[in-house]
Amino acid sequence: MLRIIANAALLAGALALGACGFADSRAPVPEFMRIKEAEQPPPEPPPDIKRVVREQIDVVFLATSYPREIHVAPPHHEARGPGWTACVRAQLTSATGTPLGAQTYVVTINGGKVIDRRRAEADDICGTETYEPI
Repeated sequence: MLRIIANAALLAGALALGACGFADSRAPVPEFMRIKEAEQPPPEPPPDIKRVVREQIDVVFLATSYPREIHVAPPHHEARGPGWTACVRAQLTSATGTPLGAQTYVVTINGGKVIDRRRAEADDICGTETYEPI
């Protein structure tokens, strides 16, 4: 009986001490027992939006839309993530050949590459941006 109690006490002590090894950075344990916070990478410098859009125009617009008079707004750092967003505006043509007029897209850039694009919506800031031709 005494042997079972001793083994249970040793097991409980080992579990208690083992749990300290997994304390996060805000746990109330001594500093040397805490897991170190992952260092955040330095923020990416703003991309040359004119060059990025010019080199990756086929990612931003369909080739069959014949984009012309392409203008870009300055990039803004993404609130949730390491990338950048920018507004791109161009005169486009529909698949049937009828003019669509000026269409605005929001592009997401990470590491100098366009990783996403979507049509600008009313709550985007694209309507108040200053555009420059590429």
